This record gives sequence, structure tokens and C-alpha cells, in this order.
Amino acid sequence: MDSNSIDKTNSNESDIMVQADGLVKIYKTRETEVLALQGLDLTVHTGELTALIGNSGSGKSTFLNMIGGLDRPSAGKLFVDGNNLFTMTEKELVAYKRDTVGFVWQNNGRNMLPYLTAIENIMLPMNLSNTKHKKDKAKELLELVGLPEKKNSKMNMLSGGEQQRIAIAIALANSPKLLLADEPTGSVDAGTADYIFGIFTELNKGGQTILIVTHDVALSKKVKRVVAIRDGKISSERVLKEQYADRVRESSIDWRAEDTQDEYVVLDKANRLQIPRELIDEIGLEGNKVKIGFKDDHIVISKP
Repeated sequence: MDSNSIDKTNSNESDIMVQADGLVKIYKTRETEVLALQGLDLTVHTGELTALIGNSGSGKSTFLNMIGGLDRPSAGKLFVDGNNLFTMTEKELVAYKRDTVGFVWQNNGRNMLPYLTAIENIMLPMNLSNTKHKKDKAKELLELVGLPEKKNSKMNMLSGGEQQRIAIAIALANSPKLLLADEPTGSVDAGTADYIFGIFTELNKGGQTILIVTHDVALSKKVKRVVAIRDGKISSERVLKEQYADRVRESSIDWRAEDTQDEYVVLDKANRLQIPRELIDEIGLEGNKVKIGFKDDHIVISKP
């Protein structure tokens, strides 16, 4: 078998889009060494819409960049759609970025070329592939993001929200298997954020696998699966409660205020977990030692 792929004949592996095991990323300068990822484990299945959340510096954007083929891991394992991102050559990496992943940046200036029209920007990635009927497909994508009338508009003629919607169309130009979005609603108003999330929801219903990095509380509370990264590792996951699963487009729900998800602390492969800081503060812990025991079918953690 090719060393750049994994065996997907097993039914349990055939639906895995992203598989990260013990992923480590170290950035080095002459004076310092920064450990951005510290043994991160994560599986994303084909067809999932997953959000990554975490404080600045937690490692979420580093992880997204590695999945996008923009940065190389330092250690561990990382497979995307069967591609081994550790062993890919530069030529293979170019093809991977062209055909397997689509990227929507928070900074609109990275999504569009200002001297091209919207439709020309969407057609640009297609020129690097064997896509046929490029103009027809670009028009379809403009319809998808609700901006067919903006096809001849350049970047300075579009609002921030319109630019971000065009960016989604550009990212979809080569029909990627995985769509990555870094803070896609970070610089738009609430109404536009809802519209953008609606686009992602419709794409996901059609089978598109999507991974979003976001600080948007309302958006993250609508997603079926939310993965929290803390200090370079997966610390917890939140899963949308069943009663909210079919109501993500309802404007009557205060998505920031309502408790829409169940949260689970994640055990790593060595059965370690990260206890949320607020719980540590509640028990008044001083130092780095805790007592652990079993009582009434519960694991109890307490200060010494």
C-alpha cells in the first residue's frame, strides 16, 4: 500500500475524514520554543459539521492550518481523507490543497484578489484543475451563497459579509471533500452571521464535511458537535441536545443564553482529562495535587 494513505476498506475507517493521534507542533526561534499542540487526538467523520473553540493561543488555528496543508506537524499522526500529511511531498501537498480541502479565511484580503470580479475569483481555483464548464459552476456557487447579482463586482464594491460569502464560493470551487473555515463570522453582524451559518447548514445537509474555528458563541451553540481545545489538547466536547437539533434556523431562540448542548470532558489515550479551571477554583485548590475516589457510581475529585 502507498505510504501516503491509510487502508479505508475497513467500514469503521471508511467514513473518517480527519484522524489526529498524539499530534504535536513545536515552533522554535533562537531564544524560545513554543509547544502549540501537546498530543492532540481528534477524529472527524465524513459528513460532520464540527466547530473548534478555545482561547487565543490554545492551538486551534495551528491545528486548522495543519489540516489545510499550510503547516507541518512536528510529531504524531495526521490523516485527512486517507492522506498522510507527514509524508506527503511538496507536489502531493499542492494537489491536496487544490483538490481535498477548501479554506475560508477570517481576513477577507486572503480570500479574494481585489483586481478580479467575484465570478473571476471563483473561477480562479478551477483554472488549476480539470473542471469543465467553469463559468456555469461559478454561477451556481454564486446562487448558493445568495449573490448572483454580484458576479461582476470587485472586492471594493462588496460589503464585508458579501466578501465572506464569496469566499465560501471560492473555497467550494473545486468541490473539496473538507471545507475549513477560520472565524467565518468574526467580522460580520449577527444577521450576516446567521446567513453564513445557514449556508454551512445547507452544505452539510448535502454531505459536505465542515470544520469551523470560531469565537462566535451563538454559532458554536448551534453546531451539533463542538470540540474545545485547551493548552494544545482536546479538553472537552459539547453535543447539541436533541430538542434543538431541528431548530438551528429559528430566530426566536436566544442561542447565546440558552443551554443548548451537553458537555463532556474528554479522556485522552492515557485516560487523562483536563479539569476546567472554574471547577478547580470552586474547590479552592492550592498546588497541583487532588484526591480522587469512587462514591455512589461517581468519580469524586477533591482537594487534599
